Amino acid sequence: MLDQRPPEAAPGVRAVAERLPLRDDAVDAVMAVLTVHHGSDPAAGIREPRRVARRRVVVLTWDQDVFRERFWLVREYLPEAAAFDDSRALPVGRPPCSAEHGRRRSPLPDDCTDGFAAAYWRRPHAYLDPRVRAGISLLAQTGEDVIAPGLARLADDLASGRRHTRHAGLLALDTVDVGYRLLVADR
Repeated sequence: MLDQRPPEAAPGVRAVAERLPLRDDAVDAVMAVLTVHHGSDPAAGIREPRRVARRRVVVLTWDQDVFRERFWLVREYLPEAAAFDDSRALPVGRPPCSAEHGRRRSPLPDDCTDGFAAAYWRRPHAYLDPRVRAGISLLAQTGEDVIAPGLARLADDLASGRRHTRHAGLLALDTVDVGYRLLVADR
């Protein structure tokens, strides 16, 4: 991402969230978007931004329990992928994502284009595209061999119309809450 920035952009730093190469209170704000689960110590990925931010830390993450229950793709077709995330998702509401953070629901619009796990909740055919799956860590890191049977069931249900019938109510929604949460900490 740093290589794609225009030359006139503010300086960027290549680092990991658990060990930011910045002094205490070095920046006004820190934002992390669906990143803490990629580190070796997700809890540190929440604590370390608080150390370097003078004013505010904003972290977009997800509540794994809500995600498993409400997101049709993992609940019905890819529970193995959700099981993979069980080991690396931070429990929202418990340290380090607890009292000091305000938690805000972050519903997804039906036309979300960011490409993360539930972004295509209303466009299920997208999950059959290997290029889409390659950009979704939940699916790419679980592995094609593990998710192939669930994707085959999804393809069959899309072809037969079963998936549409089962989830026709989603077509009436502009947004859906499948567990994404903004954690906001002000100092």
